[in-house]
Amino acid sequence: MTASQDRDHVDLITEQWNVERPELDTVPMAVFGRIYRITRLMGDRMDRTYARFGLSRGEFDVLATLRRAGEDHDLSPSQLSTRLMLTTGGMTGRLDKLERAGLVERVPDPTDRRALRVQLTGHGLEVIDEAVVAGLDVQAAAVAALTPEQTAALDDALRVLLAASTDQ
Repeated sequence: MTASQDRDHVDLITEQWNVERPELDTVPMAVFGRIYRITRLMGDRMDRTYARFGLSRGEFDVLATLRRAGEDHDLSPSQLSTRLMLTTGGMTGRLDKLERAGLVERVPDPTDRRALRVQLTGHGLEVIDEAVVAGLDVQAAAVAALTPEQTAALDDALRVLLAASTDQ
């Protein structure tokens, strides 16, 4: 820790472990403790941001996935479930709510009349375009505490950590 950095609650926790169990390497605990705390704090901020658009974070994820899907902004319900790692039942509940709000619609699949596609409505497209900008503003404000070099290094380090975590 450099002199310019303030101590935080994670420092207190690791210092306590270092007293009680000095043989332990608590650096991984500090890293994941901070990741966990940042995730909780930013999750709360994102929840408040998306709530301004009448969305939960899960509903935002559905709309954002459709928005990124390309020109027609549509996917099958099973594609959405797979991309969002949700059960079909969980996806159905989200889609029902989004459909009632006029943000998505279920339309017949033009290539398979037994299947449906989920498509953003015009209103849904407007809402997700505004919500994604608002969310990015919140995230940008948080990373503004870092230099561009620190942000890039953190992004690279987290990419490596994520890859290592998914390999296990």
